[in-house]
Amino acid sequence: QVQLVESGGGLVQAGGSLRLSCVASRNILTISTMGWYRQAPGKQRDLVATITSGGSTTYVGSVKGRFTISRDNAKNTIYLQMNSLQPEDTAVYYCLLRGSLIDYWGQGTQVTVSS
Repeated sequence: QVQLVESGGGLVQAGGSLRLSCVASRNILTISTMGWYRQAPGKQRDLVATITSGGSTTYVGSVKGRFTISRDNAKNTIYLQMNSLQPEDTAVYYCLLRGSLIDYWGQGTQVTVSS
């Protein structure tokens, strides 16, 4: 069993920044893929960004150039730096760890962007 704990969410004005963190309860050095998803009220959970063990990243188009995903294997932590936040970025943000058999999710952290 793997636990993921997210932090860093909050309320910010449009144009502001937040940095989300996700700490895993196990070593992530060999985990091929970790990422961030988000779910707005009444909507499905959607991909935001992923990062591989080699450092390759992918982003959904709406966050490219504004969000940056990174990982610190020594701290078993991934981050999501979010800049130029907009009201449409408001959602609960979830951390994902892609295991060999199943995916693990954190409990989520709320991000609210006011206009």
